Amino acid sequence: MNAVIIAVLVMVGLSLARVSVVLALVVGALVGGLVGGLSIEDTLAAFNDGVGGGAKVALAYATLGAFAVAISRSGLPDLLARRLITLLGQESSASRQATVKYLLLGSVLLVAVSSQNLIPVHIAFIPILIPPLLKVMNQLRMDRRAVACALTFGLTAPYMLLPVGFGAIFLNDILLANINQAGESLGLEIGRAMVPMAMGVPVAGMFLGLLVAVFLSYRKPRDYSEAELTHHAHGHEAGDTEEPRALGLIMSVVAIVAALGIQLYTGSMILGGLVGFSLLSMGGIFRWREADDLFTSGMRMMALIGFIMISASGFAAVMTATGDIESLVSASVEVIGDNRGLAALLMLLVGLFITLGIGSSFSTIPIIAAIFVPLAVQFGFSDLATVALVGTAAALGDAGSPASDSTLGPTSGLNVDRQHDHIWDSVVPTFVHYNIPLVAFGWLAAMTL
Repeated sequence: MNAVIIAVLVMVGLSLARVSVVLALVVGALVGGLVGGLSIEDTLAAFNDGVGGGAKVALAYATLGAFAVAISRSGLPDLLARRLITLLGQESSASRQATVKYLLLGSVLLVAVSSQNLIPVHIAFIPILIPPLLKVMNQLRMDRRAVACALTFGLTAPYMLLPVGFGAIFLNDILLANINQAGESLGLEIGRAMVPMAMGVPVAGMFLGLLVAVFLSYRKPRDYSEAELTHHAHGHEAGDTEEPRALGLIMSVVAIVAALGIQLYTGSMILGGLVGFSLLSMGGIFRWREADDLFTSGMRMMALIGFIMISASGFAAVMTATGDIESLVSASVEVIGDNRGLAALLMLLVGLFITLGIGSSFSTIPIIAAIFVPLAVQFGFSDLATVALVGTAAALGDAGSPASDSTLGPTSGLNVDRQHDHIWDSVVPTFVHYNIPLVAFGWLAAMTL
């Protein structure tokens, strides 16, 4: 059996069994390394070499967690919650609740879309925006799985389609460049205008999945208990309803704008979070001697997400070290024969297995393009179909992987009160509503374009 398949199956199986995702990634990497012919020492060495790749993202999550906890001390979350709840009225009707619910979902989706193209801050906004809205979601009895699906769509679909912001990096600098590099010796040359056209069909599948998630799968009310963990952790009683001070609200807005501005200017979420945290301290939101406790609490809130990102980098390094990614593709070619439809399907499924473990479309395209482009040319796929196959196979890792920041990001905001399970409330819903349509519509694009 192929080491990549075994490792991913072990990782996914353990995760679905509610074993810690960190432990599932480590065990999956060890099993995959041993099956792939590596010694235990070589497997551990590859894993240790890879974990450094996730350290930067993990530290960024921890910093943003501290920033989010500090903002909660300003009273802005409570004020925002009360203002939105008043939209329901004292005697809110079901239709009014539905209106507010879908307005809230639409707003979250627009912010997520903007985070990829218009204001490219990626996941940095989630720990800041989502926790204050949880009270409103509870009041509306909103199923957080719908919110997770909206966030993941906004974090993935825009960069797959729109060549601006992160989309310019994904479509032009990575996808286009690697396809042309792999196809240079084969006479394949893709123009920039062709890439968004090819990715339009798979993205349409994701949009259909979003509609199903919001209006069918998760439209029914879901109850959550009220939890005031952040207030209680910092010396505030759960029932504390003290009115926020004007200075605190102003400094919160200034800190949020500054944090996002710094992140845009420097490209560093870590620096942006630290600047925002410092501004809140200087504004008197919390005393300086409380800073250590606040920072520790914020890091604790994001610790699991950070460790998952670190472990995922180690998992990816072990999979690469085994060399079984290439052999997985070679074995698939032997099964295909001359059937183009089967070839397209198997290429997408192989891409799914590769990217589920690595969890990043950006980092897996170089691997996938080098293997898939010659295969696509060999089977006679058009230029547009080749782009759709490679781009869709890579995007599968972002849309429904336990180790992807497109699923970890929503969990980091929705699980601050520990009522949103990463696997069953983020990963499984996004896998079902996005990965399955991506495979189906990616196959359709390959066969029709």
